[in-house]
Amino acid sequence: MDKTFSQWKRQCQKKMDQSKKGSVDQDIEHVVSLLNSREEFFTTSSCSGRTILIDGARGSSGVQKQNCTWLFVSHQKCTSEDLMSVLEKSSGDAVLKFEPFVLHVQCRSLEDAQLMHSVAVNSGFRNSGLTVGKAGKIIMAVRSTHGLEVPLSHEGKLLVGHEYVNFLTQTANQKMEENLRRIHRFYQNLQAALITEKLQKLQLPDPSDSQEPQHLPDRLETEKDKKDKTSGDFGGYGDAGLLL
Repeated sequence: MDKTFSQWKRQCQKKMDQSKKGSVDQDIEHVVSLLNSREEFFTTSSCSGRTILIDGARGSSGVQKQNCTWLFVSHQKCTSEDLMSVLEKSSGDAVLKFEPFVLHVQCRSLEDAQLMHSVAVNSGFRNSGLTVGKAGKIIMAVRSTHGLEVPLSHEGKLLVGHEYVNFLTQTANQKMEENLRRIHRFYQNLQAALITEKLQKLQLPDPSDSQEPQHLPDRLETEKDKKDKTSGDFGGYGDAGLLL
């Protein structure tokens, strides 16, 4: 299994980054680097968190990112002016979204995935979970639920005013700040968990555990035999002799 996992890791790290940006987001470079430096993990996809404004096609049901136009995207905090300037370009149904940090990590074993899941949940990413594929691939997804999704226009017509867009911008920026705090907490907790795991593996067995156990049952049996022998002096009357 370790050999197969190593092959998967090499193959994944040889592939080109398929994201629109083409590289790891700056705010999570240290997280991705730490995981990929470990023999039991490697990352398959990631996003540090982003505020996006997408324009869906007219008459489309719901918002599908692959069938829409990206009007705006930022992995940092933004301003209401940033959003208002691109909203003018909307010809369909514009939707403002904040998408929090997400990270997919392939793990060598279920024990490794459980460690990662514990770290994620304790860091605030309570929507995290793992899946096991038919080929034995164990994928741990680090996710949270503090997202945002608000429609702003319909068929090119703006549905809200500048004041509301300003309010949504502040809300999205607050979520971005909380998102970065959780990422920092996740990184610290991950470091601590990996150090603890390493120390546990390096611990030597307690010498007292290797000593032969004392034969207490034999000693107790001997005492029992003595008691039985003493009881036999009553000539077979047993406890009935006490009635005299």
